[in-house]
Amino acid sequence: MGILAINFKAYETAFTDTAVKIAEAASKAVTLYNNVRVILAVPSPLVYRLSSIHEDLYLQHVDPVEYGSRTGYIPARALEHLPVKGTLLNHSEHKVTIRHIDYAIKTIREIGKEILVCADTPQEAAALTHLKPNMIAVEPPELIGTGIPVSRAKPEVITKAVNAVHRIDSDIPVLAGAGISGPEDAVKALELGAEGVLVASVVMKSKTPERSLIELAEALSQ
Repeated sequence: MGILAINFKAYETAFTDTAVKIAEAASKAVTLYNNVRVILAVPSPLVYRLSSIHEDLYLQHVDPVEYGSRTGYIPARALEHLPVKGTLLNHSEHKVTIRHIDYAIKTIREIGKEILVCADTPQEAAALTHLKPNMIAVEPPELIGTGIPVSRAKPEVITKAVNAVHRIDSDIPVLAGAGISGPEDAVKALELGAEGVLVASVVMKSKTPERSLIELAEALSQ
C-alpha cells in the first residue's frame, strides 16, 4: 500500500476552509484508490473539525509529559482521547531528543496509536529504527520547501535510508520527503524503495490543493 502523508504545518491554508477541502479530497482519494493510505498531519485545533470528514488524522507533535500542570503541552497519552490515529514527531522544523522520541513511541504504542518519526539522514533513520516507530520519513532539511525533490536531487538518501532501516527491521515503512513537487517525484520515490511520501507545500500552497492531492494519490496507486 502506498502512503501519502500530508503535513499541514502552520500554513494559513491549514486554518481556513481550504483545510476542509483538502480533507474532503483525502477522503475521496482513498475511495478512488483503495491501495493508497492518506494521512493528514494537522494542527491540534483542526482535529475535531476534520475528523468527521477524513478519519486518518495525525497530530503534528506530542510532548513527553504526563497529564497535569502542563500549560501549552500535548501529553502523548492524550491521543487516546482524540479522534486521531497517531502523531508526527521530530520533523526538522521541530526537532526533539532521542529520549523524547523513545517516551512518545512507548506511550503511543501502549494506547494503540501510531507514530511517524522524521529523520534528516539515513544514519538518523537507522538509529530511530531501534525505537520501533510505525513509520520513518527521511527528509534532508536543506531541500524542504525548495521544490527540489529529494528523489531527483539526492536519490541516494532514499536508497540508503531504506536499506539502513530494513537491515534492522524490514516491517517499518520508509517514506521520502523534502521538495516533493508532483506525482512524478512520488513515483520516483517508490522506484527508489520508499513506500510513500511525506509532503507539505505541494498540497498546502497549491492553487488547486484538492487536485494536487488526488494526483499524488493516483501516482502512488500504480
